[in-house]
Amino acid sequence: MSAVSMTAIVGLRYLGTSGLFAWITARVRPGLYSGMQGQVRAEIRWSLLSSAIYGIPAGVAAWGWQAHGWTRVYTDPRAFPLWWMPLSLLVYLFLHDTWFYWTHRWMHRPRVFRLMHAVHHASRPPTAWAAMSFHPLEAVTGAVVIPALVFVVPIHVGMLGLVLTIMTVMGIANHMGWEMFPRRLVTSRLGHWLITASHHHRHHEHYRCNYGLYFRFWDHLCGTDRGIATP
Repeated sequence: MSAVSMTAIVGLRYLGTSGLFAWITARVRPGLYSGMQGQVRAEIRWSLLSSAIYGIPAGVAAWGWQAHGWTRVYTDPRAFPLWWMPLSLLVYLFLHDTWFYWTHRWMHRPRVFRLMHAVHHASRPPTAWAAMSFHPLEAVTGAVVIPALVFVVPIHVGMLGLVLTIMTVMGIANHMGWEMFPRRLVTSRLGHWLITASHHHRHHEHYRCNYGLYFRFWDHLCGTDRGIATP
């Protein structure tokens, strides 16, 4: 599969999933995005550019898997013990979250922020269209992670699809400006370790906190967790 094909897939996935969550928002929180048409158009433009960037390493990884078998992606569930399938999912999410936390925190240094990350924070407040609204340099830092991991860490193709689904859904849900999960879950012991819109919205309010993607582990460990907001 070529980089062009992967770019088209990533772009269509973005339009489909972000469009779905924006549609849900219009019905659950009518008027939430009122007067933000200009911001939404900018988010879509930056996101489609990011899709083109994400498609390049994804296309290389797909080509390496399909044409040469260079990756550690496997299709036969008997190739590794069955317990590795759910564990590999958690390994990928944790490694992706670790990369994201530290690169995200680095991008909040003033000079780097102005160069790379200010585009994303121009969404005030973010909408369901903002999950991939990145400057091209920031998009590169996010685009390489999963394609790099498939050359190193074994994963069943079904689990890889689940990783990409979780990445997409959480990226959009955490930016759409309202909390879709029950308050009881968000404030529970489990919620204390998971990132949802309530947690990430505070990052967009205060900038210097709540840097994680999936989990609050690194935020807790490094003292950068500032709890949840009420989007």
